Parts: sequence; structure tokens; C-alpha cells
Amino acid sequence: MSWMKGGCLCGAVRYEAKKAPIYSGFCHCRDCQRATGSGHSCYMIFSHADVDVTGELRAYKKLAENGNVTTRYFCPTCGSQIFSSGADRWTVYAGTLDEMSLFEPTDAVFTRSRPHWDRLALGVDEYETLPG
Repeated sequence: MSWMKGGCLCGAVRYEAKKAPIYSGFCHCRDCQRATGSGHSCYMIFSHADVDVTGELRAYKKLAENGNVTTRYFCPTCGSQIFSSGADRWTVYAGTLDEMSLFEPTDAVFTRSRPHWDRLALGVDEYETLPG
């Protein structure tokens, strides 16, 4: 049984999450801003074991602000960014969900990088960097 399903713009990449996300929120770091072309990303974190993926992915690796390597995965056909990962977790971007109402953010991180024009309407907890 899947908890959530989603995929890329062209449909070549699909995923199914078997459990609820471990964490959901908004990220205002500069990497997410550049990757999304907006003021923040909307994301959910899952264990790798809880997400099944079909289709070809292309990857881009970059050193993150915290010093860890982050890998962003996208569809090589349409360019949709679908995941990023680190260690044993998938970060799934909420805009790729089939049923958008399943995304329930709990907080916003890296708000120190949030542009003045990107203000969240939701009353979520906000952190200048990552919460402790």
C-alpha cells in the first residue's frame, strides 16, 4: 500500500512512498532557491527504504552549506527535480505529488536566506538555519 505517489512533468519518472514522511517543510537555502527558481522549496523527507522509484534519473552533486554532499535527482527528459538525497534518506519535492493536499509542512528552515518577497502564509515554526 502506498502513502503517496508522484512523478515528473513528462511521467517518465514515478515514485511511491510506503509510509508518511519523517519530516515536511519549506527550505529557503540558496541551493533550493536556485534549484527551484523560487524563494523556497517544499519538501518531505523519507527513508530510502520507504520510497520505490521507477524510471531513469540523472544526478547533480554539490557541497551543501553544512559541509555534506547533497545529490539532486531530476528527470533527464523533462528536467523536473524530483528528489535530493543524503545518507539513507530521500528528500521528495512536494510539487511532484499527484495529490498535493497530502503535503503538510511543519516548519521553515534557512529563513535567514529568505527573500523579502517570499513570505509564507502558513503559521509554521521558522528557523534561521536547521533546528537543533
